[in-house]
Amino acid sequence: MRILMRYGKNGLPIDLPDNSEVDIIRKKEMPVLSNSAEAVRSALFHPVGSKPLREYARESKSICILMCDITRPVPNSIVLPVLIEELINAGAHPGSITVLVATGLHRPNEGEELRELIGNDWVLQTVKVANHFARNDEDHVFLGTTPRGMPVRLDRRFVHAGLRIAIGLVEPHFMAGYSGGRKLIVPGVAHQDTIKALHSTGMLNNEGVANCVIEGNPLHEEQMAAVRMVGGSLAINTVIDEDRNISFVNFGEIEESHLAAVSFARPYFEIPVPRKYKTIITSAAGYPLDRNYYQTIKGMVGVADILEPGGDLFVVSECSEGLGAPEYADSQARLITMGADRFIEETAQKQYAGIDEWESVMQIKAMKLGTIHLYSGCLSKEEQSLTGVAIVKSLKETIERMIKAKKDTRVAVIPEGPYVIPIYRPEK
Repeated sequence: MRILMRYGKNGLPIDLPDNSEVDIIRKKEMPVLSNSAEAVRSALFHPVGSKPLREYARESKSICILMCDITRPVPNSIVLPVLIEELINAGAHPGSITVLVATGLHRPNEGEELRELIGNDWVLQTVKVANHFARNDEDHVFLGTTPRGMPVRLDRRFVHAGLRIAIGLVEPHFMAGYSGGRKLIVPGVAHQDTIKALHSTGMLNNEGVANCVIEGNPLHEEQMAAVRMVGGSLAINTVIDEDRNISFVNFGEIEESHLAAVSFARPYFEIPVPRKYKTIITSAAGYPLDRNYYQTIKGMVGVADILEPGGDLFVVSECSEGLGAPEYADSQARLITMGADRFIEETAQKQYAGIDEWESVMQIKAMKLGTIHLYSGCLSKEEQSLTGVAIVKSLKETIERMIKAKKDTRVAVIPEGPYVIPIYRPEK
């Protein structure tokens, strides 16, 4: 059997043994909006928990719009022109509008990459577009400390704006439960100290910090505490199908509108599965998420609930930009040198995580369940040595060998990786 996995821009066909029993796990078929631009416009006039956009635009002398960085397939080319056009039509001066790329601690998006991210030259020519830099102390405003002790420092361009809007993509997230909404603010435009406190090992070790968990998720609660400190925000929330078409869009008060989008998304993204598997094949969701190994960890964690203890987990990820940031490479080197238990023990003592070491912590969660095998066509030998997982040269041969060793021909395949979360629900 041949299955096309999400991998880079073009996908990766994999061939499974003829004698294998394959269960392909995908989202349920999703509706597709017939006119996405008009759906966005309608959402701006029919908000969730807030006034229509035009009423805010008339009252605001400065506007800050947050958008995700290049690692997220947000339909910006559809949303941004409609939003900015409506703001201008309502009386906002183009010079008062700033689109801020919510990079968190990721690298900035510039040049042709920024043009790809925005997806519309009129937007680039009409309003200011800038990147957030979490390491620039002077760019941030201190707003206070959350009950759990997280210092809240946010980009002053967002804090001081008269109108704040976050454009997000709602999909499962292995820490925050679901992406979008408040995540554009923290970690999106937060200072590095805020980001490092939010991603500490102590925080990540909480049971509620997991895919698809919102209620009772302490990381989500910290994010919402920060949103309230800044005085709230509005949000445009989008949900897309496997082919990146818009299935849902809404607008309104950031928490209420985000939760409404999550409610729409859950039946499609969370897939009940009646058994566990000794062999699972998944992806890192293809481009743009699988540009580096850092983002690939989401694919490993996403299927953890249905992996039989001691099973084999295969992940395909192009990693066209290598491991990720230098700090992440350093974290992986420490993980490999120290071993998983000591790494967790040491990092758990710190209030502030080292930059990007949280991804190593999440990888350990997956590693403890079974053996992880990575297929990537772009990692160098040195980068491969820092993954901490088994590197696969021939997927077909390795899968056949592992199936034979496990004496179980049943295989689960999740072509879209972390955008689909299989949840173990045994039949009664």
